[in-house]
Amino acid sequence: MVQGVFFRVSAAEKAGDLGLTGWVRNRPDGGVEVLAEGRAQELESFKRWCAEGPPGAVVRKLEEFSEEATGEFASFRIIG
Repeated sequence: MVQGVFFRVSAAEKAGDLGLTGWVRNRPDGGVEVLAEGRAQELESFKRWCAEGPPGAVVRKLEEFSEEATGEFASFRIIG
């Protein structure tokens, strides 16, 4: 559950800095969902960032699912 810490904006900025593509969105249950594609090293760095979040965030749980990249994204953006 994320409220008032600009998690999506911060995640989009971090992903962009790392050269990742994909998206971040709020979930109906109050959580945040991220789909990211890029090189393994940058994805690992982004995963570590997501586990901490921006200043003021409290991340209680991080679930990771891996699939083959589709290459369908030109950038990283906030959706939904």
